[in-house]
Amino acid sequence: MNAMSTSTDAGQERKAPGRPRNAQADEAILEAVLELLNEGQSAAAVSIEAVAARAGVGKATIYRRWPNKEALLADAVRAMKGPLPELAGVSVRDDLIALIQANRTPRARQYGNVTACLLPEIIKDEALGRMHRAVIEPRREVMREVLRRGITTGELRADLDIELTQLMLSGPSMVQSMLRLQDLVPDENFAEKIVDAVLRGAAA
Repeated sequence: MNAMSTSTDAGQERKAPGRPRNAQADEAILEAVLELLNEGQSAAAVSIEAVAARAGVGKATIYRRWPNKEALLADAVRAMKGPLPELAGVSVRDDLIALIQANRTPRARQYGNVTACLLPEIIKDEALGRMHRAVIEPRREVMREVLRRGITTGELRADLDIELTQLMLSGPSMVQSMLRLQDLVPDENFAEKIVDAVLRGAAA
C-alpha cells in the first residue's frame, strides 16, 4: 500500500467552484468500503474500482472526494465508529461507560468484521497503521482526559497508570466484538461491568 498523503485536504472533495458535494454519494461510497471489508476483503484487496461498482458511482466521483485509498479507508472507519458522545463531565464512571458504549453502537456491531479484517494489515503495514492511529487517537485522548479529571477530583488513585487503564477499558470491547463471546460474557450491561471491574482497582 502506498504511503498516506499528508495533504490537508485529505478526505475532502476536490470540486469545481459552485459544485455542491453530494452527501448521499459520500454515504454510499463509505458504506461500500465497509461492506467490502465486512465481507472479508483485505484493505489491500479493496480497490477503488470495486468501491465505485458497489456504491454505484464512477471512480472520478471517489477521487473528487478522497485523494487516495488510505484517506478513503480512514473516513470509512471513522464513519463506522460514529461520533463520540457528549460527556456530562460529572461522574468519571458515567463518562467511561458512555465512551465504551459509543464503540458498541448497532452500526459498529453491524460491521464487526471490519476491525478483524484490518487488524493483521494494521500490524504489518506502516501506512495503514498510521491511518488507524489517526482515527482512534482522538477517541483515546478523550478517555485520557476523563481519567486525568478523575485523578484531579480524587475519584481515581493519584498513582493511576492512565495508558494501562485505558487499555483495560477499551480492549475487552474489541475482543468481545471480534471473537463473539456473548455466550460467555453477555452484552447486557457490558460497559457498566467493564468500568466497574476496572474501577475496583483504580478508584481512590
